[in-house]
Amino acid sequence: MTLVAVAPLHKGAWTRLAARARSIDARYLQIGFLGSFLLFGALLRDFALRPEQVALTFAAALATQYLGARLSGLPGHGLLSAAVTSLGLSILVRADSLWVHPLVAALAIAAKFVIRWNGKHLYNPANLGVMIALLTLPGAWISPGQWGNDMLLALWVATLGVTVSSSARRFDIAWAFLAVYVALLSLRIVYLGARWAVLENQLSSGALILFAFFMITDPMTTPNHRLMRLLYAAVVAVIAFVWTYVLFRTNGLVWALFLATPLVPLLDRLKQAEKFQWRPALSHSPALGQHRRTGLLREILARRQSGAAPAPQSYTGESAVVQRTP
Repeated sequence: MTLVAVAPLHKGAWTRLAARARSIDARYLQIGFLGSFLLFGALLRDFALRPEQVALTFAAALATQYLGARLSGLPGHGLLSAAVTSLGLSILVRADSLWVHPLVAALAIAAKFVIRWNGKHLYNPANLGVMIALLTLPGAWISPGQWGNDMLLALWVATLGVTVSSSARRFDIAWAFLAVYVALLSLRIVYLGARWAVLENQLSSGALILFAFFMITDPMTTPNHRLMRLLYAAVVAVIAFVWTYVLFRTNGLVWALFLATPLVPLLDRLKQAEKFQWRPALSHSPALGQHRRTGLLREILARRQSGAAPAPQSYTGESAVVQRTP
């Protein structure tokens, strides 16, 4: 038998590999993960959802996104976001009729082009769609307990969520929300003298982890500055706790996010930072890669000739991105 020695990857190769991984649009990961959740629920949890409802949700969301981008002149790469919203609405919203899901999807996506502030939409489309369904449409409801309290499922969702939220540069807000929310639940356990098994049961909810890592972490509808994001996460956690355990009302998580969203413009004014932008997937075309490399080199040479300090830069082979510090 012949043994073949495999040379370890050079440090530079690992660096390039890590840079490529970070450059992946987080929405691709969200689509894959949320799609797996929907498939899991349909096959193993018996979600009360018909295939026609899912298909109509996607059709309405994608069509609205396309038309909205054309009419408003905004970038047309938001179809990925529309697909994420479609999956979120398919997972959360339930209805007996076929028209509820596409109507909710169309209204939620249309709101992205109407309710805007400082160049970005205000409400998380999935959250807004859920609230539209709850408040205005008869025969619609959400089923936060459909995941059950399976700890293994919650850990699985959390693991995938960590990957997505870190790729979208909103890892901080997920853990800040969970930290404050768990602290409040723990204080309630101590105050009531209840067993800690109650807390374990509350935290093993797949709906809680799904909300923390896939809804509140939307980079387009959260504050731009990290400190303000942490404050925002704490506010959402407090509202959710009060809504559920003080007012004893249902759907505390989605209500908390909906009620706290108008604070985002105020927080952005208090602490200004660079606005998050979804970047289209980098092309692997050699010609386009050469064009980008040439553009980067020209910018560096221009800065040197003018005596300006070179901008921080990240070069990953086929593409080059100049990153400006806030």
